[in-house]
Amino acid sequence: MRVVIAMMKHETNTFSPVPTPLARFAKGGDKPYYGRDAIAAYKGTGTALGAYIELAESQGAEIVLPIAASASPSGPVEDAAYRHMSDTICAAIEAGCDAVLLDLHGAMVTESLEDGEGALLARIRRARPNLPIAVALDMHTNMYGAIIDNASVVAGYQTYPHIDNYETGMRAAKPLFRMLKGEVRPVMAWGNRPMLPHVMRQGTDDFPNKELQDRTRAMEAEGALAASLFVGFPHADIKNAGLNAVVVTDNDMKLAERFRDELLDSAWSNREAFVYRIEPLAQSMARARQAGEGPTVLLDHYDNCASGGTMDTMTVLGAILDAGLENVAVFAIFDPAAVQAMIRAGVGAQVTVSLGGKLDMPSIGKRGEPRTVTGTVKTIAMGQYRNRGPASTGVLMDMGPTVVLDTGKVEIVVISRHVEPNDLNCFLSLGIDPLAKRYLMLKSRIHYRAGFKPIATSIIECAGTGVCTSDYGQLTFKNVRRPIFPLDRINEPG
Repeated sequence: MRVVIAMMKHETNTFSPVPTPLARFAKGGDKPYYGRDAIAAYKGTGTALGAYIELAESQGAEIVLPIAASASPSGPVEDAAYRHMSDTICAAIEAGCDAVLLDLHGAMVTESLEDGEGALLARIRRARPNLPIAVALDMHTNMYGAIIDNASVVAGYQTYPHIDNYETGMRAAKPLFRMLKGEVRPVMAWGNRPMLPHVMRQGTDDFPNKELQDRTRAMEAEGALAASLFVGFPHADIKNAGLNAVVVTDNDMKLAERFRDELLDSAWSNREAFVYRIEPLAQSMARARQAGEGPTVLLDHYDNCASGGTMDTMTVLGAILDAGLENVAVFAIFDPAAVQAMIRAGVGAQVTVSLGGKLDMPSIGKRGEPRTVTGTVKTIAMGQYRNRGPASTGVLMDMGPTVVLDTGKVEIVVISRHVEPNDLNCFLSLGIDPLAKRYLMLKSRIHYRAGFKPIATSIIECAGTGVCTSDYGQLTFKNVRRPIFPLDRINEPG
């Protein structure tokens, strides 16, 4: 048995000015992983790809892994990059295989396509009409019919922060291998509701997504092969952005439809709980000054790269500096030019740099606003570390050349490649002990919870500036289906 396994993952923020060429899909180099390098990079990791490799090996399958490409969220994927990745996958399939296991995201928008994953699956299906195909997807999938029409089994993450990537790979692949043995005949029911849940209200520690995801797991215990509630990714101005659900059963479409409708109806009835209430930054800073022993997390949630942010806005960091907060560690400011200037100065040098604010954000009518910061170059590093978990355990992270700038009160990590702070090693790898800090400023929304919520004494959500804004009033939606909640207060009483 020959199995093609591949990864092509990107969550596209159509409001983001950050470009997405092929090089953005690299880790530790300038290209994605291919072939044996891809297997070596992901075997034994807490990823869907890691699960696929393990399960295929246990079935005695010959594994072909043509490409493993994953990029931090940003603007639309360049067409040339998309063609390269999809061509590489399709060439391996056309060379001959018995099944395909794909680790995709579900919210990839390219320069030409609203649904990059659906287009890939449709292309595979045209070439191989009867080929069994399993797909693992992110919880932030914006689902289109082409994904369901052309896959055999679909399963999505049931946790946010995403700490069940490996388990989701197993949930997608196990039914497929049972299908190959003739033990099951998977059928899928999917649908959506006209709602754009705020990302800050999508965490699976919180109502209502905690209860919804608990129910998907219960459905799998009650007969579903896989049940997935996708909260969707609202920062994609495309027709099908928003909440959706997929349920896979063993040749029982009525059960799949009943479970699907239950998930969608429950989400819709609790739609108000998915709306985020924003606290003014001045109020957040006032609470920060009153915080006790740390570490207190100061969450710069308007500008996180895991939702496509530039990661270089200085609003929240500026407020921290102006407030005179002490014993602060910041992750991170994306500013390759400042990094290079500080590398030239060297460790121990006193420097004054124009930090951040290098990228304009025309989609929200904002120009970049750098801030002049003076401090000591404390650390210079290559910027690579492996996640300790529980998110993407063992996966190599690449910040690019990295500098720690110490103002005396605030240690600022300045990076050259976008990395989300969801793992303690983003600090520990640079010699910063987060447990010793009174404050940790993190450019994150929900993913920080994986590594940092267990050590945080308190969490203060700081509304700054960025294309990951939770204020939908700052975003101009032109393509999403309308009416849609909460952009349109549809079906509201009164």
